[in-house]
Amino acid sequence: MAKILDGKAVSQRVKDDLKKETEKFVKDNGFAPGLAVVIVGNDPASRVYVNSKKRACEEIGYYSEEHALCESTTEDELLNLVEKLNNDDKIHGILVQLPLPKHINEETIINAINPKKDVDAFHPVNVGKIMIGNFDFLPCTPAGVMELIKESGISLEGKNCVVIGRSNIVGKPQAMLLLHKNATVTICHSKTKNLKEIAQTADVLVVAVGRAQMITGDYIKEGAVVIDVGMNRLENKKLVGDVDFESASKKASYITPVPGGVGPMTIAMLMKNTLTAAKKALENK
Repeated sequence: MAKILDGKAVSQRVKDDLKKETEKFVKDNGFAPGLAVVIVGNDPASRVYVNSKKRACEEIGYYSEEHALCESTTEDELLNLVEKLNNDDKIHGILVQLPLPKHINEETIINAINPKKDVDAFHPVNVGKIMIGNFDFLPCTPAGVMELIKESGISLEGKNCVVIGRSNIVGKPQAMLLLHKNATVTICHSKTKNLKEIAQTADVLVVAVGRAQMITGDYIKEGAVVIDVGMNRLENKKLVGDVDFESASKKASYITPVPGGVGPMTIAMLMKNTLTAAKKALENK
């Protein structure tokens, strides 16, 4: 039976360390790291994430602002708010909660955020830095996955890692981070042939496809590390991942649960990025 990679416990340790660091930062500099979170419309999942981010800011000791805009907000209005936050010295990190309403172009908004305040690491400048391995921020979910793997004591060097999913938010940056740790990386997606056979070669399998319980135990090599990034709600309201936990946990050596695996790590890494942004802002004064 697989050992559980407990995201709640690891994220709490990360936040506890950040709290101590933040207390020293505030004492030395006279101000707290500041995070602005922008939410457009009332998507229930987005609201849950935004509330979690606010709680984490309070817990660690950051200054935080929430800008809750109505569904009918125009792209220009949102761009004006981003520009205002770009120029606000109290704000070191800007996070625009995705998805945005369909009439607003997400790429336009992401590109408008100052890369030095882009704590999601979605701006093309930060994406490019991740590609060459010279980065200030990492996308929060892939960074959380790396922290969990590190915590398990597993070396990635020379290991076969398979990432199922190729999104800009998780799949692609995840593959790059694994590559930076000297793993051999395969990216699979909806057009991949022989997906099951490729997944079975993985020493580490990261699944981010957005399909409930798609990856069952027969996709998994005996003793593999299985990281489930998915978060899906079944008709009975139960939250499940992209991996069928029951069958997968019989084959894996380590596995992340859903909920309580990668999710809490994403918030912890956002908090880490915000402190980094505040430190960088001081250096650039």
